[in-house]
Amino acid sequence: MGITGRTDLASEARNLWLRDAERGSPLRGVRAENTRLRGLPLCAVEILNGEGAEALGKAPGRYYTLALPSPLSRSDARFSDAAAALAELLGRCLPARSEAPVLIAALGNPDVTPDALGSLTAGSLLVTRHLKERGTPGFEAFSSTLLCRTGVLGTTGVESAVQIRALCAAVRPRCVLAIDALAGSELSGLCRSVQVCSSGIAPGSGVGNDREALNESSLGVPVIAVGVPTVMDASALSKREELSDLFVTPRFIDSAVRSVARLLAYGINLALHPGISVEDIDLLVG
Repeated sequence: MGITGRTDLASEARNLWLRDAERGSPLRGVRAENTRLRGLPLCAVEILNGEGAEALGKAPGRYYTLALPSPLSRSDARFSDAAAALAELLGRCLPARSEAPVLIAALGNPDVTPDALGSLTAGSLLVTRHLKERGTPGFEAFSSTLLCRTGVLGTTGVESAVQIRALCAAVRPRCVLAIDALAGSELSGLCRSVQVCSSGIAPGSGVGNDREALNESSLGVPVIAVGVPTVMDASALSKREELSDLFVTPRFIDSAVRSVARLLAYGINLALHPGISVEDIDLLVG
């Protein structure tokens, strides 16, 4: 029995399944645990096999959803802990560090605010591959990273997966780290939760606009995905049939998506470049 309702978050998919399940029907092939990380609520969902994947509509893998008290700005005292928590979750999914670079893929449409998360995150990322290859002094302890801003098919004419696959063939990264805006099913989670997963991502799946999946099977390297829900299906708020094709987003989306994008960037920087601090990142990205 699969879930009803659209969401990219495994934690929400599990909640929907439990809500819709027949009394006494067990959720097989899924393991879940609610804990806290650096003071923030954390839901860890592991989809173990095909049965769990079919039930939740997600690929097997590990999914971590970190709840935020609000879309944290850099000036918030809780920002550093949230960035460190995100870095720790990414560390649980990233393959072992090596000389091979990490290819960061910023997905989405920079001209549409709810879909601009990837592009806005990219603006605060530390990109080092060129510096590492030149042997630039001071960057010996940094990992090698490169960045691809894919845009969307409607404005580039090229699938994101095609661009990223070509880059993978050229630079042979140890993994791809994909960043994208997500669709959620819970109003309270919009711009206030972050999902990190080890199984890649299917861009647009949450809004019914499926593109080619980005995963180890399609790209030939592990794919870690990080995202934040910025929209939700309007039909989750009302049973009116005419709302079935509408998506809603918070009225404060402009400031919220910029705040969570900065948080993602800092968490990614901390995860990929061990030894640096939030204050170091402030100096490097401005």
